[in-house]
Amino acid sequence: MRVQVIIKKLCRTLVTALLVALLCFSVMFYSPGNPAEKLLRYKDPTGGLNPKTVEMYAEKLGTNGNFFEQFGAWLAGILKGDFGTSFKTGLPVLHEFTTRAGCTISLMLLSTLLALVVGLSLGILSTRYHNTILDKVIRFFAVFNMSVPSFWLALLFLWIFSIRLHLLPSFGFNGFSSLILPVAVLGLSYSSTIIKITKSCLMDNLSSVYVVTARAKGLSESSIMIRHVLINIALPIITLCGTNMASLLGGSVIIENIYGLPGLGNYLVMAIMVKDFPVILGFVFIFALFIMLINLLVDLTYTLIDPRVRMAMNEK
Repeated sequence: MRVQVIIKKLCRTLVTALLVALLCFSVMFYSPGNPAEKLLRYKDPTGGLNPKTVEMYAEKLGTNGNFFEQFGAWLAGILKGDFGTSFKTGLPVLHEFTTRAGCTISLMLLSTLLALVVGLSLGILSTRYHNTILDKVIRFFAVFNMSVPSFWLALLFLWIFSIRLHLLPSFGFNGFSSLILPVAVLGLSYSSTIIKITKSCLMDNLSSVYVVTARAKGLSESSIMIRHVLINIALPIITLCGTNMASLLGGSVIIENIYGLPGLGNYLVMAIMVKDFPVILGFVFIFALFIMLINLLVDLTYTLIDPRVRMAMNEK
């Protein structure tokens, strides 16, 4: 039965992927601006444009067909693993993606790790010292982080640690040191939600019957917290990490442009400027598949952690 549920989830993911593909292509197709004209102006900003030249260039790019012709050709290419060729560079979209994915994935994973470490640590401390000065400081930190836009925090860190103190590089990618500021910005920005969820779940669990029973058996508070309570709050934290992946992708687009990182977000913005159809559609579609895959993995992780979910799946 468990295999049947997984197959159903995979089928829903594929249907969702097709709908995402249709939506992405529709937005790009009906958005104002001719890709051929934009690219010609990009290559020669000062030159005049002949309508015949634009028409011939559009035919060369394959953007002169109607909606169904272009969408069918694009979808057929995706099913073969071909996401097209960049109008701007002439390189395959998958090549452009793979050469830049390492920077963005590193940024996302390190930011998630930092958010988890900071969020769980401060959430546990806030619960342990509830209604003390430390708790109030942590709550202020969480509210402040949630209120401040990530781009403003990125510019503030850039001014302090790069311009004033000269401790870290300000632009470009020169190894791990170039990721410290972007990871700090994204990690701290998304740690606030983990702090609030962790404290809320801990407060609910610490007043539950099984914790009272564990205390009556003589277990220490640290043992109760590690062996019982933290396991029970794993599900909402995992859910939050899964949903945060979409936000991290959106945040990485802004942060990569501020710090000049050669990642997917930075390249996507440049592709949008010249309306590079294959790159925009390919990147957005791969991003959507990535988010759907994360959500699927979160659902499957539930079955490994919570026996109640396993029982519900077996009953279905």
